[in-house]
Amino acid sequence: MLLAGATGLIGGLLLQGLLAHPAVTQVHALVRRPLDARHAKLHLHGVDFTALPALPDVDEVYLALGTTIRLAGSQAAFRAVDLHANLAVAEAAVKAGARRLGLVSAAGASSNSAVFYNRVKGELEDALMALELDALVIARPSLLLDSRAHLGQAPRLAEQLSIPIGRLIAPLVPGAYRPVYAQSVATALLRYVPVATGLLVLPSADLARSG
Repeated sequence: MLLAGATGLIGGLLLQGLLAHPAVTQVHALVRRPLDARHAKLHLHGVDFTALPALPDVDEVYLALGTTIRLAGSQAAFRAVDLHANLAVAEAAVKAGARRLGLVSAAGASSNSAVFYNRVKGELEDALMALELDALVIARPSLLLDSRAHLGQAPRLAEQLSIPIGRLIAPLVPGAYRPVYAQSVATALLRYVPVATGLLVLPSADLARSG
């Protein structure tokens, strides 16, 4: 198994789930910064996502790399992470034998979107669909209802305001924009990536039910 984005909110939960799974024998985690984790199954690889080395043989890959325009500093820097870094990992993983891929995308993702964030997410989805894969599982969570304080990230004002409200109204919001917990996103990907066939897109309401 290969995981990119293990230091993030959903990526960290994916890492925990993969390490705990009895059928998983090795987890190769690609990281940009040090990860304080130790496990007999875990192999950490500090990498530059603009110049990836040849990757170890894998059968599944999980992409959870992501940032915000505020943290990245510009639209170009955001695109470098959310589009180019994820795509580079996917392409390298396919060369290393991966045929199943799980992606953390976003509600509203579309390469035709007028919203820059959603457009970049959609461009990545389109690029992954063009790869030779047996299964591509795309999770499209809406607002995540979790705090990121334990990750050491700068507070996100919009999330500080919206999360308490989202927790109250989540059961009432239908469809693609239902708020969801990060654990539900990770659980859904870990459930479906090993067994899916072809393209499977999981909107936020489906992620909430899966979790």
